Amino acid sequence: MTGSDRLPTPPDPAARRNARVALICGVAIVAVVGAAYASVPLYRAYCQATGFDGATVRAQVAPDKTLARTVTVRFDANVNGLPWTFWAEQGAQSVKIGETKLAFFKVTNHANKPVTARAVYNVVPEQAGAYFQKLQCFCFNEQTIPAGATVEMPVLYFIDPKFTEDVNTKGATEVTLSYTFYPSVNGAKQAQAAPPKPKG
Repeated sequence: MTGSDRLPTPPDPAARRNARVALICGVAIVAVVGAAYASVPLYRAYCQATGFDGATVRAQVAPDKTLARTVTVRFDANVNGLPWTFWAEQGAQSVKIGETKLAFFKVTNHANKPVTARAVYNVVPEQAGAYFQKLQCFCFNEQTIPAGATVEMPVLYFIDPKFTEDVNTKGATEVTLSYTFYPSVNGAKQAQAAPPKPKG
């Protein structure tokens, strides 16, 4: 038998098995990394839809009844990594259950350029998050504050009457709505990508 007549060497079963295992591991790593990146926005969306972990719920319409019982709503304002001063114009409000109420916050940008940020919010006690609902809020969108500017931001909210029926909240007399502004990654990217304005 000449060299040209030799049969091709069959593939090594061990090599094929190792390649298959490597491919499966690679796919698993990509899936895990993708799940890690997706988990934060998915968790946030879940919390905001259900009120879990103290997240408030976005409402479309106000309730059709108002109860005589009142709850004290306190306001907390914070910033993280921003050259801003952020505060609530009112420390607390007395709110009837089911009543639509308006609260105001202010923010001052101390930087010499516009800064974009987004507010993250929660409610204490956590069980009240499902019943603390907002019709209008600056936290629904990123906020860009011009250099040196002070901006007033309203929050229109109500406490759902079901608050008085839940065993975890029916005895509560106070609720705290807390906001923390964080720098916006999307805003930073847009600022870097924007062409410089012509002088003069």
